[in-house]
Amino acid sequence: MARDVLAEFEQTLKEIVSRGGEKTAEEWMNNIEEEYGHAPLIFKRMAERPEVLISHLLYKGSVTRTSSLDPKYVELISMAVGATLRCRHCTSYHMQAAAKKGATREEILEVILLAGMISNSSVLANAYRIFDEKMAACIPCQADLGESPGD
Repeated sequence: MARDVLAEFEQTLKEIVSRGGEKTAEEWMNNIEEEYGHAPLIFKRMAERPEVLISHLLYKGSVTRTSSLDPKYVELISMAVGATLRCRHCTSYHMQAAAKKGATREEILEVILLAGMISNSSVLANAYRIFDEKMAACIPCQADLGESPGD
């Protein structure tokens, strides 16, 4: 399998060299727009420098094609990360991609709920750590001065 993926990658590189960067970027953007109805803004900006778009999409494609995860789950995970990072466009794009790869409405809603739970836990864990670091140093100092923590 790894050899097949590598051979496919090498063939893609040959096709890029043969067509040229600008033509390849244009074709790939057209394919994305056909498949998803639109291209994400980041891809549009990257396409202004075809080498950036091509290298990004090659990397993205290599990661997803060599993943042992089902493509639907790759998209659901990507959607969860987008939601957790509060990236509306990433969430929307990957939600649509997950649905195209067979994710049900219930699966998408479950992933949103899980992303929210983890995001909430992350906020609390970070804030509690800062509280412990800062307040551990401050409360004893305030006690020595005869002040209450709320003063």
